[in-house]
Amino acid sequence: MITICDVGPRDGLQNEPDVLEPAVRAELVSRLAAARLPRVEAVSFVRDERVPQMAGAEAVVAAADRGSAELSGLVLNERGYERFAATSLDRLNCTLAATAEFNRRNGNASLDEAVERVRGILERADVPVTVTVSCAWGCPFEGEVDPGSVEALCERLADADELVLADTIGVATPRRVQRLVERVSVFGKPVGAHLHNTRNTGYASAWGALAGGATLLDASVGGLGGCPFSPQATGNVATEDLVWQLERDGVATGVDVATLVDVARWLADVLGRQLDGGLYRASPWP
Repeated sequence: MITICDVGPRDGLQNEPDVLEPAVRAELVSRLAAARLPRVEAVSFVRDERVPQMAGAEAVVAAADRGSAELSGLVLNERGYERFAATSLDRLNCTLAATAEFNRRNGNASLDEAVERVRGILERADVPVTVTVSCAWGCPFEGEVDPGSVEALCERLADADELVLADTIGVATPRRVQRLVERVSVFGKPVGAHLHNTRNTGYASAWGALAGGATLLDASVGGLGGCPFSPQATGNVATEDLVWQLERDGVATGVDVATLVDVARWLADVLGRQLDGGLYRASPWP
């Protein structure tokens, strides 16, 4: 069974112009858990002035009804980890970029400094840790990213429990995804893919990830998403759309698609706009 992680409460909402109250974000987490998502990325622990949409992360965690879902939180540095460690979250997600310039702009660190930050957190963490490498296929500031450099970076981070390759700006294509997942899988850790649909290649690239041996796919309810530090970044693949096509082709996810569609409809009402996902707007079938 493939693990689907819904990153909507974090990656999805962080790029929205509206700032939702912690209680509303906690309700989103609870609704996703009720749809039998095995994992939900609930919050990130970042400075409120940089990403106001993520303010009040601790309140979100405290109010969310996780059911059987594993809840994770994202951190960029030691201060974020200290906040994470004071919560009841089940999994830690440390993130850094594959390129020097993105690390400088997103985390105020060089690439080597970002690696050392993550390694220091790995030594301290007492819960499972996912390390997400953003810009794995392309960087908005440095352009094309060498797969060999991503492989070498992941080797330095192989103490993580799981490695996730993120297509932050939506330039990945299926064969490139398959090949990079295969390269990173040699370190013996579960590998996942975090795919954006900016250029309409995200869903096809998910199949490439599975062909390469990925065991985890990130997605965002309704197709929400983007990156505040990446110009013109757009949304993730929509969780309900991804799950529907996987299940229809015999890939088990354990997710209740009908309930997930209801979550997307509810969220569209909360945000007051049409979301990018297609399934929640389609007629019921069969």
